[in-house]
Amino acid sequence: MRADVIVIGAGQAGLSAGYHLARRGFVDARTARDGDRTFVIFDAAAGPGGAWRHRWPSLSMATVNGIFDLPDFPKPTVDPAEASRDAVPRYFAAFEDRAGLPIQRPVTVTSVTRADDDPGGDLVVATSAGPWRARAIVNATGTFNNPVLPEYPGHTLFTGRQLHSRDYLGADEFTGQRVGVVGGGISALQQLAEISGVATVHWYTRREPVFHDGDFRPEIEGRETIAKVTADVEAGRPVSSVVSYTGLLWTPYARRAAARGALDRRPMFTALEPGGVREADGSFTALDTLLWATGYRADLAHLAPLGLRNELGGIAVDGTRVRDEPRVHLIGFGPSASTVGANRAGRRAARDLVRWLG
Repeated sequence: MRADVIVIGAGQAGLSAGYHLARRGFVDARTARDGDRTFVIFDAAAGPGGAWRHRWPSLSMATVNGIFDLPDFPKPTVDPAEASRDAVPRYFAAFEDRAGLPIQRPVTVTSVTRADDDPGGDLVVATSAGPWRARAIVNATGTFNNPVLPEYPGHTLFTGRQLHSRDYLGADEFTGQRVGVVGGGISALQQLAEISGVATVHWYTRREPVFHDGDFRPEIEGRETIAKVTADVEAGRPVSSVVSYTGLLWTPYARRAAARGALDRRPMFTALEPGGVREADGSFTALDTLLWATGYRADLAHLAPLGLRNELGGIAVDGTRVRDEPRVHLIGFGPSASTVGANRAGRRAARDLVRWLG
């Protein structure tokens, strides 16, 4: 099978790219006629929603930092108390139905390679549904499937439970426990706030967290963050966590956690030991569970055969196009790794691909 463009991933960035390709005349590669410009979207999930399908049940629409509308499709009014894992996938599904996008799921892309040495030749896309060829790909695989799990000294000796924030289902399972939460991001703060209501919590971060007053304003803070991240990816530097650019907000749940003493941050422990951790000052703290809320990295293992990373470990990108491989566009990556930038990245990738394909 063959398509001019293959979009990998159907989260917000992938849906935006698909929408803008369709607006520019691209049609479903499976039903195209000779002379048509074609595309297809592969999504590894069983249904719409991207990573939102996997958010923990207590993360409500009132708690998330804000979701930008999909292109030309305003969000409906939702109950602020509704779980985001329900509301957002329902919204994505409605968009997919209206846009009529050629999404195939569940289809996992396992590798992308060059068909030959011709810089304008095809890319070979290996999938769980068989091989495809494409003139270009738009990668929108996000980060959820690539969690960061640090290996601290003694991590195999710890006799308690260890889990990543992506496996968090709710605070009830920690009732009465002594829990260490590691990480300084938004998920760490949200989950720590919940758990501290039913358990004794100790918070560990590498750096002192920076808190700001006020509400998150995507039209201001979001665009300022995009500008900072864009500078990094254009320089080929690895992208840091979102919070390293934005800081944390004094939300109501953060203030409640602070009132309980749960935000008395500790520096990172030096080692894990049976039954607890060795603190930076040499003392010992007993723990039943360690929650590694240590974030994610871009899920790009399937692109490894293309050798896109530089000596810094980053991927230099101009707009959405990989600087050294113009057949590959990265969206939901770097400055578009949020709902703030995803729509614009999808539109830009589609526009640039029309020009590049001639």
